[in-house]
Amino acid sequence: MIAPASATDLTRKRENLPDLVLGNDQGNDFVVENKDIELESGKAYRLRIVAKGGQEYKFYAPEFFRYIWLNQIVIEHKEIHGGGPPDHLEFDEPGEIAIEFVAIKPGAYKWEARGLEAKGMTGTLTVK
Repeated sequence: MIAPASATDLTRKRENLPDLVLGNDQGNDFVVENKDIELESGKAYRLRIVAKGGQEYKFYAPEFFRYIWLNQIVIEHKEIHGGGPPDHLEFDEPGEIAIEFVAIKPGAYKWEARGLEAKGMTGTLTVK
């Protein structure tokens, strides 16, 4: 009889990524901090998306959301668990949304603050 491989809970060894920050508190609503982030497939991560500017930010990353295993979304210490990826994350005022996930499929995935792309509010989440 073959013994089963020992399983590992990937979510327990989560790595915190640098915050992806939209706008700043000095009045520049269109600056992005850490717009390009690199990850490794098979690893667990926590990404905080932080809105500091005065715009309404609609964060879209549909392909990225499709190719991760989403553990939870955290907003103001409240957790959202579900069976599928979100369409987008929206900020109507400054705040933060954290996503905890395992990167699954390698690729370069574009994200955008919908409607603000021409102002430079785009970037890439690259899974190697």
